[in-house]
Amino acid sequence: LNLHVSPPLRYFQRPLSPPTACTLPIYFQSSAAPPRAEAQASAGTLSTSPVRTRFPHSIRAEMAAMATATASLSSAKPRSPFLDLHHSSFHGLSFPSPAIAARSPAARYQSLSVSAAGPAAPRYDLDAFRFEPIKESIVAREMTRRYMTDMITYADTDVVVVGAGSAGLSCAYELSKDPAVRVAIVEQSVSPGGGAWLGGQLFSAMVVRKPAQLFLDEVGVEYDDAGADASYVVIKHAALFTSTILSRVLARPNVKLFNAVAAEDLIVREGRVAGVVTNWALVSMNHDTQSCMDPNVMEARVVVSSCGHDGPFGATGVKRLRDIGMVDSVPGMKALDMNAAEDAVVRLTREVVPGMIVTGMEVAEIEGAPRMGPTFGAMLISGQKAAHLALKALGRPNALDGSLAVGSIQPEMILASTENAEAADA
Repeated sequence: LNLHVSPPLRYFQRPLSPPTACTLPIYFQSSAAPPRAEAQASAGTLSTSPVRTRFPHSIRAEMAAMATATASLSSAKPRSPFLDLHHSSFHGLSFPSPAIAARSPAARYQSLSVSAAGPAAPRYDLDAFRFEPIKESIVAREMTRRYMTDMITYADTDVVVVGAGSAGLSCAYELSKDPAVRVAIVEQSVSPGGGAWLGGQLFSAMVVRKPAQLFLDEVGVEYDDAGADASYVVIKHAALFTSTILSRVLARPNVKLFNAVAAEDLIVREGRVAGVVTNWALVSMNHDTQSCMDPNVMEARVVVSSCGHDGPFGATGVKRLRDIGMVDSVPGMKALDMNAAEDAVVRLTREVVPGMIVTGMEVAEIEGAPRMGPTFGAMLISGQKAAHLALKALGRPNALDGSLAVGSIQPEMILASTENAEAADA
């Protein structure tokens, strides 16, 4: 999948502007280009038939701008696993961590913005620093306008992921690879990440059992590997994983995180979950002391519940299904059995009722599976599986029914979306 073209390959044939420092996810059909394409690439061109594709109206402009800004794919520049969105650990593809060039300690921590070394002048002077002036009302308007626009955009969306822990973020990451799918993440905490900011017993390191390290390779998280005979890898600090995948997810134009927002209830129509009932988390926590604090709603074609194990805001999705009679019982997770637990959580990740998929530790709550303790591989893979279950429910290419099999990807399958969106030549 390493395609090197000089001059830079433009994925879109017509000029689009303005450029931004982003890359459009393009899915290639195989890892080895045919001889003719290889020859064309070496000559600086790549001739393909135009593909008519459709983009969702809400992100079309962003995706177009991203397409015009594709950086040179020359071999002199190392490729980031994040940029190759067709690379997926879900298919068993392994990606080594990008090599880090050896640098002196002084150069490693040098600030490009204030460095006076080299021919370029320093960008600013710390001894006489001044910010550009701004009116306070501009700050208020920018925050309010953007947030309200997001609320309007995602009031009716494709997928709502409830809970931004390791499973929820992994699910959102996998879903976001399809630019035709809009994803809203609802997280009651101000700080997303759930319990994945630390390992067990508030220790720093995160243990991930193999082969889930393939997902870490894809996202770009470094880890310590004891070798081929070892059954696990160790990330030096759990926050390294959480901060990395969170930044990856939030960089996607088809994802919006609503943190400090609680999912208080479900929308159910004709026996199918059709969205969530939302409120500010601080309001949800004070219903016992205040009255007349009605919620808001967010409709979705698929809801992914990744609310974790039982607690004040844990397992809320499956507990609500039990309360309204859509499932018979929520037995809760059994005692710890690390080896059995992780396999069970991935295997039992499923659509528990029409319109609602359960992932992560919430699976153990509704299925009575063992708890797994401080190991995180199942959270990542369960989240990936939930994403492909959601894609299947949406009728999108996915890895569960063979429509997203390696070697059979077609760009139009990935980029095609709604019939009422404008068409673009790709």
